[in-house]
Amino acid sequence: MAPVTTEEIKDIIKSRPSKNSSCYDEIPLRILKISMPLITSPLTYLGSKSISKGSSLARLKYSQVIPIFKKGNKTELTNYRPISLLTSFSKIFEKLIYTRLNKHVILYKILAKEQFGFRSNTSTEKAIFHLIDKILKALDNKE
Repeated sequence: MAPVTTEEIKDIIKSRPSKNSSCYDEIPLRILKISMPLITSPLTYLGSKSISKGSSLARLKYSQVIPIFKKGNKTELTNYRPISLLTSFSKIFEKLIYTRLNKHVILYKILAKEQFGFRSNTSTEKAIFHLIDKILKALDNKE
């Protein structure tokens, strides 16, 4: 994979929503946006190192897990679902890897065209249309 560029890091930071929320590191993304001129080069270096070594920074693997109430009796644990809060830095590196992997998957046509989940420009409506179209064609061939 090609080395990470400062423009790539800047674009990722700019694309993230400016929230004041933070994780255990207590650094909200809003602060990263403000300090972007100072942190872009170090993040570019770390991103390139991580990709070239094929490993992620160990500290970025941690998350803060909090329970979110769904519905029903608040005293029952089964009525809660866990969500993991990631650090802003984790989100930047996650997007960096996701973008590169997604380009690779598209370029080499790794996923079947029938794969609709977790892909851009797809939806459940397109999946249903595709399924119905296949069924109708199969029925036409039987007649």
